[in-house]
Amino acid sequence: MDYVNCNLCPRRCGVDRTAGQTGFCGGPAGAVVAKAMLHKWEEPALAGDGGSGAVFFGGCTLRCKYCQNIAISARPTGDVYDSAGLRRLFERLIAQGAENIDLVTPTHYLPTILPALEPKLPVPVVYNCGGYERVETVKMLAGKVDIYLPDLKYADKTLAASLSGAADYFPVATEAIREMVRQVGPVQWAGEKITRGVIIRHLILPGHTANSLKVLDWIGDHFAPGEVLVSLMRQYTPMPGMAAPLDRTVTDEEYDAVLSWMYLNDLEGFAQDADGADTAYIPDF
Repeated sequence: MDYVNCNLCPRRCGVDRTAGQTGFCGGPAGAVVAKAMLHKWEEPALAGDGGSGAVFFGGCTLRCKYCQNIAISARPTGDVYDSAGLRRLFERLIAQGAENIDLVTPTHYLPTILPALEPKLPVPVVYNCGGYERVETVKMLAGKVDIYLPDLKYADKTLAASLSGAADYFPVATEAIREMVRQVGPVQWAGEKITRGVIIRHLILPGHTANSLKVLDWIGDHFAPGEVLVSLMRQYTPMPGMAAPLDRTVTDEEYDAVLSWMYLNDLEGFAQDADGADTAYIPDF
C-alpha cells in the first residue's frame, strides 16, 4: 500500500501522490493532521472518563454539503506527519489519559497511518469513517483496528449523489461494513466501555426520514440483535446556504419516528438528545 497510483478509496483516482498529484481527497503523500485532542463528546462507551484520543485528518473522500467539519474536510488543512511523528502523537494522547486512539477520516492516509500502529498500542484503535470504503482497503486493517465507527448515511441513491457526490454510497458502504463486522466480530464490553466491535452511526437528515428507515431496515436485516450497535444522531446543524428542508434541524416528530423504527428492528445502541444540534460541539479547527 502506497501513494503511487492511489486507489485507497472508492474514487480510485489513480494519481501519484508522491509526485505531487492530488486526487479527489486533495491529500499529499503524508498524513495531514488538522487537530489532535481528548474528545469528550464521542459515544460514552468510547469516550469513558478520559475522552477519546481523536486525531482529525484533513481532507475527505466524500463531499457532504452539510459537513460540520467543512473547515478541514473540503481541503487538507493542518500539519503533515510521517509515520514516526504520528506514533509519537498517539503516545502523547495516551499519556494524557486517552481511552482510545480515534482516527477520524483516515482512509486516504493509510500508507502513513498503518506503520504508526505497530507495535500494537495499549488502548483500542477506533476507525472513525464515513462508511464509503473499499472492501479491499478495509481488509488491510485486519488486526490493527479494534473498533470500527462507520457512518451509514444513505440508502437513497439520489440523496447520496446530491448531498455527497457518491451515487454508489449504499452498496459500497454496506459491503465495507460487513467486512468490518467479519473482522472484529460482535461488540465486546469491559464494564461500561466497548473494547471491540462495530458501532454504525446514522445522522438523521431533516425531511428525509424515509432514508433513515431504510438504513435501519438494512442493519436489522443483516445483523443479529446486539451484534452491532447503532448510534442514532440528531445533531444535524444546517450549514449556511442549505435549501429546504436541510435549512433546519430535525424535529421531535422526525426523531421519534426514526428512534421507534430502530427499536422495532431490535437494534441496540445510543440515542442523542436534541441539544446535540449545536455548533458548540464542533471542534475549533
